[in-house]
Amino acid sequence: MKRTVLVTLLLVAMLALGAVLTTAQDDGHIVARIMDRGELICGVNSVLPGFGTQNDAGEFEGFDVDICRAVAAAILGDAGAIAFRPLTAAERPTALASGEIDMLSRNTTWTLSRDTEWGATFGPTTFYDGQGIMVKVEFGVSNLAELAEESVTMCATAGTTTELNITDTADRLGADWELNTFPDFDAIMDAYEAGACDAFTSDVSSLVSRKATSADPAAHFILPEVISKEPLGPVSPQSDAQFADIIRWTVWGLVQAEEFGVNSMNIGDFMDSDDAGIGRLLGLGDNVAGEYLGIDDDFMVNVITQLGNYGEIYDRWLGPDTIFGLERGVNALWTDGGLLYAAPFR
Repeated sequence: MKRTVLVTLLLVAMLALGAVLTTAQDDGHIVARIMDRGELICGVNSVLPGFGTQNDAGEFEGFDVDICRAVAAAILGDAGAIAFRPLTAAERPTALASGEIDMLSRNTTWTLSRDTEWGATFGPTTFYDGQGIMVKVEFGVSNLAELAEESVTMCATAGTTTELNITDTADRLGADWELNTFPDFDAIMDAYEAGACDAFTSDVSSLVSRKATSADPAAHFILPEVISKEPLGPVSPQSDAQFADIIRWTVWGLVQAEEFGVNSMNIGDFMDSDDAGIGRLLGLGDNVAGEYLGIDDDFMVNVITQLGNYGEIYDRWLGPDTIFGLERGVNALWTDGGLLYAAPFR
């Protein structure tokens, strides 16, 4: 009996050791393949101006695209060492699970089911959003209550939280809305402009983007009500904790840099700073930062120099000097009354 128990305990110990070794071998495998490949592969939107689109030269640009570039700069020292994969909303989980992409930065809402069923790790929220509804001015409604009294054909993107949210809202209001879904924003806008949709529902940021870039922005009205919470941010496979940590601390570094007032134009003035917090953020002197993540200690110097801080990225694509003119609102720093808050670099 004693021998049987001993053998059983040895087998259990061997299995546990094997699980630990397997985990150790898996951790960092995405980072290793990025370094071996010499570029990061990021899944993005290609049809959402301001967040992810292609310019006339075929280059990807936008707020979410720059988050990808920041991670490339952190790992490889070069924000241009990157390849993009345009994805529809429905393609996101498969691309992530199959290894077609290393990470995803494509207006993706953090939810319980995605966090678990996708086998994904969500990074910090980079854009706090909420779902809204856009209608044509000629439709003659000015708020959600008035819309609920109409028989409406509502259009939304397939494979998103938008479908469930608008269905819940219709049920709550007792509204007679027919829901039609499309694979991407271009298809929705084509249907909406052609009169096949009375209303278009999506994240408010998406509605602002589409309204601003439409042929006649004044012809469209975004209802004042926000019907959901949509925390958007980057996503990576759950199989590599090291890679998820790099994404997490790169995003927090962008936020902390803005809080410290460190940007792409003045970063040289901070390279001999006596401020301990700035020294840790930039990996100055004997300060350890990237070593915890398996990358260079001065990784945030590369990120900020090449892309700027969070505020610079926001203003570049969405701010007051763009056609969108989005106020920071809840996406302001916590010191300015917003929700953006970085964990301490220490």
